[in-house]
Amino acid sequence: MEFRLIYRGRLKGNGNANEKHRVRQALHPQLAQLWKQSPLNDYQDLLPGGKNEHRSPFVRSLESFTFVPLVNATAELIAEIDITFLRPEAPGTLVSQGGDIDNRIKTLLDALRMPHNPSELPSGVAPGDLETPFYCLLEDDSLITHISVTTDRLLEPVQHQLEVLLILHVKVKITRATVDYMGLGI
Repeated sequence: MEFRLIYRGRLKGNGNANEKHRVRQALHPQLAQLWKQSPLNDYQDLLPGGKNEHRSPFVRSLESFTFVPLVNATAELIAEIDITFLRPEAPGTLVSQGGDIDNRIKTLLDALRMPHNPSELPSGVAPGDLETPFYCLLEDDSLITHISVTTDRLLEPVQHQLEVLLILHVKVKITRATVDYMGLGI
């Protein structure tokens, strides 16, 4: 399965729980829409409220959140991600006012996965009206087997130097073909 996610907003190097959750929240509606399309719509009974939720490899609870990480170890799925990273700086500028690229990518990768413990959520946060369940890309960033980053200049006006436009080309692959999840991977 292949798809693209888009993030436009601030991305800080060494982002804190608030900044990572803000990115997660921006990607959640796109992933929710993806789950309504083929082939994921064939797995609706495994989502919260579905008749087979009890045997779902996709449902994870943490605090008041019910996360649905698409790429997870139980379903034996992995991800390859190619990132187009547009920022309001000249190409080739690896260290910038927004932080160096590797620390900004680390913030992004942390935001692509579900939090593992309550300290990775902003203090006092609760799911919004449309955030139950809360869709995220990864159970853990160790399930990424390939990542590439292409940076370039964002040629639109920005409100803040930390603003970026990211296009993530995601390929989900299966590591072991099973009848249950064969339709989800390449």
